[in-house]
Amino acid sequence: MDFRIWKPEEKPRAIVQLLHGMAEHIARYDRVAMALCQAGYLVVGHDHPGHGPRAEKLGYFAREKGWDALLEKAHQVSLAIKKEYPALPFILLGHSMGSFAAREYALRWGKELDGLILSGTGWYNKPLCIAGRLLARLSPKEKEAGLVNQVAFAGNNKPFEPARTPFDWLSRDEKEVDKYVADPLCGFVFTGSAFADFFSGLIALTDAKRLDKMPKDLPVYFLSGDCDPVGQMGAGVKKVAAQFRELGMQKVEMKLYSQGRHEMFNEINYEEVYADLITWLNKQIN
Repeated sequence: MDFRIWKPEEKPRAIVQLLHGMAEHIARYDRVAMALCQAGYLVVGHDHPGHGPRAEKLGYFAREKGWDALLEKAHQVSLAIKKEYPALPFILLGHSMGSFAAREYALRWGKELDGLILSGTGWYNKPLCIAGRLLARLSPKEKEAGLVNQVAFAGNNKPFEPARTPFDWLSRDEKEVDKYVADPLCGFVFTGSAFADFFSGLIALTDAKRLDKMPKDLPVYFLSGDCDPVGQMGAGVKKVAAQFRELGMQKVEMKLYSQGRHEMFNEINYEEVYADLITWLNKQIN
């Protein structure tokens, strides 16, 4: 099992597993992982299928049932680290695409979690996701689906025009944006099959009957920028949080950061974001 571990100097208080976003890789989370280590948390993370330096093909999950393959890999990492540290509380943290995967993870294996953190998540209705999947299925399975990518992300930069780069929507920190642009393992275009798999995952999350399977006592923390287009400038994050509460989730908290964009862990106020995250974690563990 291929995954990365960040270990604190002293005995860890709990495990935090990271699920990264679309078209990036786990090494980008080194700074936040180190901050969590310094607070006493053991952090583990891996590259999703079709991501990272060992990917056979960037942007391609699997021949079939790619979203399930992504979820199963995440769960296998969880089981592996829990085998080493069976007594520690276990918290799952997903960002962006990883947040949607984390939400599905909580539906399938929520009883195994002691906390759920959703960074840069959003809300997308079923008809929109079905249309996206249809377009993806019309694209070549194993080749870049440029049209789908354009339709899916065309509006993300509009709030920040005139934009310096196509990825200004990620962060106000120009250095972080430039690092993303220069990284050959970031910003690649998904294949038709991977987009179809992803939209299938989003469609599954719109089923309220399934969402009722979430453990009602699971602590959940939403964090996002209120200028994040993926979270519909905060509106989508609020909608998902409200949905969780309406389903009877008893411990839902949310923090929206003023002027923050999509990657709050790489924003100009990242130290504030880390401190708030650690405060929430400490509260759950204590």
